[in-house]
Amino acid sequence: MSIPTEPIGSIPRPRDLIDAIGAHAAGEVGDGRLQELFEEALADTIARFEETGSPVISDGEQTKSSFVTYPFTGQTNLAPGGVIIGFADGHTRQLPLLDAGPFGYGAHAVDYLEAAQAQASVPVKQAVIAASALSLIYPEDGVDGYPREAFIQDLVREAAADIQGCLDAGAPVVQIDFTEGRLACKLDPSLGVLRAFVDLNNQVLAGFSDADRARIGVHTCPGGDFDSTHSADVDYAELLPDLFRIEAGNFYIELAGESDRPRVLELIARHSRPEQRIFVGVTDPIDPKIETAEEVRDRVLEAAEFIPLDRLGTTDDCGFAPFADDTSTARDTAFAKIKARVEGTAMAAIQLGV
Repeated sequence: MSIPTEPIGSIPRPRDLIDAIGAHAAGEVGDGRLQELFEEALADTIARFEETGSPVISDGEQTKSSFVTYPFTGQTNLAPGGVIIGFADGHTRQLPLLDAGPFGYGAHAVDYLEAAQAQASVPVKQAVIAASALSLIYPEDGVDGYPREAFIQDLVREAAADIQGCLDAGAPVVQIDFTEGRLACKLDPSLGVLRAFVDLNNQVLAGFSDADRARIGVHTCPGGDFDSTHSADVDYAELLPDLFRIEAGNFYIELAGESDRPRVLELIARHSRPEQRIFVGVTDPIDPKIETAEEVRDRVLEAAEFIPLDRLGTTDDCGFAPFADDTSTARDTAFAKIKARVEGTAMAAIQLGV
């Protein structure tokens, strides 16, 4: 037995790709040139990921507009003016609104997965967006001829298909990004929104076998973007009891950026279930300082005091650039942090005798 270690997902895109995406939107760069840059960024990301020694990698989300918006690719029934998410530094992100039914995915995660698998020599995990996040695009005043009940039915079907496609394609794990979980506690202190989100995600997972659920994970963090967060002020004690109600086998939990890690670890130990593996965050993507392998080792040893070794894994707190235009972290920094995570986890495993 060893201690498994996995990334969350996104890697900062190369500067020339970021510039080209903007120029393409302005009509200054053609489709062909943009596709070339996407392919170059993906190839470089896979190669550099493998150089870190990471036993599991991702595609770095190089060809996604963001971790949340990929299902909207090519969709024509969306309008501006949706939910606005505010970050601590004052910047915002905004979702679109659905203005006509039915709802369907314009792109599925398996397409990104298979493109990465074609170039990788190690297993590639795949992140998918939670149905709960996408549920926010349905307008409060409804959609003519398309009731919310029909939307939710279509959403659950599409989200389940997104996961199933990646499992069928051989992803060792499919990670559901649930960064809106902690935000829900902030928006609704009664926790009604959080519990509705959990119930919706469990609808998606209801049709999967126990074996499949062992390959499905849930990621939670306070929403890192441009080195800021949207819900770091929310106490984990509000989130964790309901988070662990989600019927998944793996949980990826932001921890390195927390001021009181032992308290969070105690909460995890109290509320998680014996069949759930806990991947604790041991590197902080929004901190420009690159962790040493020794610092990572010590964080793993700390976590091992609370989580049984056969249920312990390590990860990064969050993706390094969940949105394509995020330039706050350099690619070199991201890969250096990943390498520290891999090496530090191995050092801890040796010290723990696993």
